Amino acid sequence: MSLSRRETMAAMAAGAASLGLGRPARAAPTAPHPLKLWYRQPAAKWTEALPIGNGRLSAMVFGGTAQEKLQLNESTLWAGQPYDPVDPQAKGMLPQVRELIFAGRIEEAEALANRTLMAKPLTQMPYQTLGDLILDFPNLGETATYHRELDLDTAMATTRFEANGIPHVRKVVASPADQLIAVRLTAGGEGKLDCDISLRSPQRDVRVTSDGPSGLLLTGRNGASKGIEGGLRFAARLTAQLEGGSVSHGADGRLAIRGAKAVTLLLAMATSYKRFDDVSGDPLAATADTLARARGRTFAGIAADTAIAHRRLFRRVGLDLGTSQAALLPTDQRIAASQTSDDPALATLYFQYARYLLIASSRPGGQPANLQGLWNDSLNPPWGSKYTININTQMNYWPAEPTALGECVGPLVEMVRQLAITGERTARTMYGARGWVAHHNTDLWRATAPIDGAQFGLWPTGGAWLCVHLWDHYDYNRDPAYLASIFPIMAGSARFFLDTLQRDPTTGFLVTNPSMSPENPHGHGGTLCAGPTMDMALLRDLFARTTEAAQILGMEASLIAEMHAARERLAPYKVGRQGQLQEWQEDWDADAPEQEHRHVSHLYGLHPSHQITPDGEPALAAAARRTLEIRGDRATGWATAWRINLWARLRQGDHAHDILRFLLGPERTYPNMFDAHPPFQIDGNFGGAAGIVEMLMDSHDDRIGLLPALPKAWPTGNVTGLRARGRCTVDLHWRDGRLEHAILRPELGGARKIRLGSAERILTLQAGKPIRLTFKDFT
Repeated sequence: MSLSRRETMAAMAAGAASLGLGRPARAAPTAPHPLKLWYRQPAAKWTEALPIGNGRLSAMVFGGTAQEKLQLNESTLWAGQPYDPVDPQAKGMLPQVRELIFAGRIEEAEALANRTLMAKPLTQMPYQTLGDLILDFPNLGETATYHRELDLDTAMATTRFEANGIPHVRKVVASPADQLIAVRLTAGGEGKLDCDISLRSPQRDVRVTSDGPSGLLLTGRNGASKGIEGGLRFAARLTAQLEGGSVSHGADGRLAIRGAKAVTLLLAMATSYKRFDDVSGDPLAATADTLARARGRTFAGIAADTAIAHRRLFRRVGLDLGTSQAALLPTDQRIAASQTSDDPALATLYFQYARYLLIASSRPGGQPANLQGLWNDSLNPPWGSKYTININTQMNYWPAEPTALGECVGPLVEMVRQLAITGERTARTMYGARGWVAHHNTDLWRATAPIDGAQFGLWPTGGAWLCVHLWDHYDYNRDPAYLASIFPIMAGSARFFLDTLQRDPTTGFLVTNPSMSPENPHGHGGTLCAGPTMDMALLRDLFARTTEAAQILGMEASLIAEMHAARERLAPYKVGRQGQLQEWQEDWDADAPEQEHRHVSHLYGLHPSHQITPDGEPALAAAARRTLEIRGDRATGWATAWRINLWARLRQGDHAHDILRFLLGPERTYPNMFDAHPPFQIDGNFGGAAGIVEMLMDSHDDRIGLLPALPKAWPTGNVTGLRARGRCTVDLHWRDGRLEHAILRPELGGARKIRLGSAERILTLQAGKPIRLTFKDFT
């Protein structure tokens, strides 16, 4: 079944077609912009502006005519400075809180925990905007033939229009190589471009000064938050390169350009942040060095290099789900009409947009994607735009590995390495335990103590879940050197729970205490409890994956034995009186005041874990399905996305697609395709893309499921370049709802179980030798 050269070339051609370079999968009008978001008017508000980013710097481009605004972010510009929020009295009070929980006195336990166990301050530091680049164009006149777009393939935002018959074109890119934002302004004809350029910021101690004959320098300091003083300095440095015309500095701090044919603006930004415990950087020197290195670079050269770097990641995966007349409309109109029109190409655009956003917001050397990725226009954004690690941060990275963006996981891995340092202090000071712990949120400063209130934050398994992501990055790539580097972190998390698990006096099982099922009140005095189902599932995975890592590396036999003994004593899954998978050790689900709660934490074992499957645990899978029926399909953006993935794992493709269709509609998607939580959170974008993958391919250990939940709405299509665990690329082509052929391209040899429907084949793959499978191979 090895592919011939001709078959390999044909597969490559099919991949090109799925990138919009060939024919669509089924006959329909060809969309004019298959990989573009586009509009016929400027953005009237932030959720209509278009995002660009290079993993560290970002801008929201509004596409205005007489005035253009680029709202700016630098990934390390957060409030505050290094701090330790752990309350030193917590360790002494912990036994009393545990006793109250085991006694069922939840309300008393929660009140005591709020007084004695929580972080000081109670809220972490927020991610913040740097400010705005404002471009004013005096005496522009009436405009016509307006077009605004974001090209996902070139990572460029472009605005085109005519003013008094003169064509104007404005282009913006965020360069990962040059580490700057570049803007190109052109107006047809000599001497037709007048522009006033200004930088502004809502931050503290802001000054804007001239920087040479054609430059501006904005400097400032970050602010305090919740009693933590600001400790960061930042700078934004701009230079203008003119083609014709003149430039001068105005008394109001503006740069005035008159009579130019074209202008290129280069903008560098930096803060004094070096690490979570070091703010000794020099943003003035960093921005000066950045612009000095870019001196003499043309916009065309910067844009070309940006496209090459972006396409190296973006073009790895192509998707074609078919198209329709709706694909001819501007993006905002497609979203508005999506609930009543057939638009399979909108799901394709949403999928590729999520991949674009991950590339733009999470590159090696930068910070991980936060609640808003990299884009935020506020000093005090919703939920601080932090890292919420009881689902949201993890969801941000669900599509990374299967959509061939493993490099984008690098910032998350680095954050977990740092959390293991701060979390070790929290484990020792708060719990008197070995290892390390992180609760439900963290920030730039890697705070790990419980925040917001006991009813939200006293949940100790955030770090355990992040360790599963460390393992997943290994499992997709199978790099033993990387595994050796993360093993101490996984082992540290496991040791924390070996030290802190408590024996339930009623059942004898080992449980976490205090904890909760995020962030759901159970109707018996609060949210705190012992041994919620999610914790038990997470610890099964943590102990199992840490054991597997230790066995691969040939180390820590005593730790393996401890983990095995503890795992065997963890409280098991239970099915409640409604036929549901119980969320708590007691059958409290029907008593919970929010029956349609957004969190479905107790279904972690179904997705993203594989502990519960329709084949392996059919009774538990049926109970999970009953839970989903009770919870309902419509929730906040990210919670809706999680439901797509869960129904896909149950192999209910049509149900998953119905929820996806709702997610893509105007209630949950803004005109710029940002997820409407509401307000904006980027996890819904990433979770929705992961749900599309789950409908087309499932990968666990050395098992690969082909088209496990293909909906009837996508009868014919193809996807190329998906990644399965064990370094295997998977292409899928289907027609009339049935697999036409699949191509597996293994980079590592070994046995794989390949499943299609209820049929399964065991194949021995050879590294570098593609294998072609058809529907007949499973009959």
